[in-house]
Amino acid sequence: MPMKPTLLNNDTQYKIPSIDQFDTWIQTVIDHHGSFFQVSIEIVDELASQELNNTYRNKNKSTNVLSFALDLPEEVEEDLIGDLVICAPVVEQEAIEQNKSLIQHWAHLTIHGTLHLLGFDHVKDDDAELMEALEVELLQKLGIANPYE
Repeated sequence: MPMKPTLLNNDTQYKIPSIDQFDTWIQTVIDHHGSFFQVSIEIVDELASQELNNTYRNKNKSTNVLSFALDLPEEVEEDLIGDLVICAPVVEQEAIEQNKSLIQHWAHLTIHGTLHLLGFDHVKDDDAELMEALEVELLQKLGIANPYE
């Protein structure tokens, strides 16, 4: 049963990956995780990203990806684990600044955000190393080079 992310606000001027591309990236995480889940993805502009980042993280600037895990009681069965909010102009600008393929940067940030939904974090150095190593492993399965080099 393939996972199909829900894309909202996909009518921007930016080069947004197809739903099949998002599906492939998230399916890679699902395969590694070992159990099925769904993710909602919303593509936003810089203003919306900044507002959400300020409201939920007290950082008054736009950011590439925000992850909002769904917090349901254990007795509620739901495949949806949360929402990713990805800021298209930030993704494009970062790809240019970091001299990366745009589509590969989209893949990396989608996997990065999905891992956050699964409880991974990078606040502490040890956790960051673990999360980055997993990102690199998953990206390699997709034929994408280490984004941290």
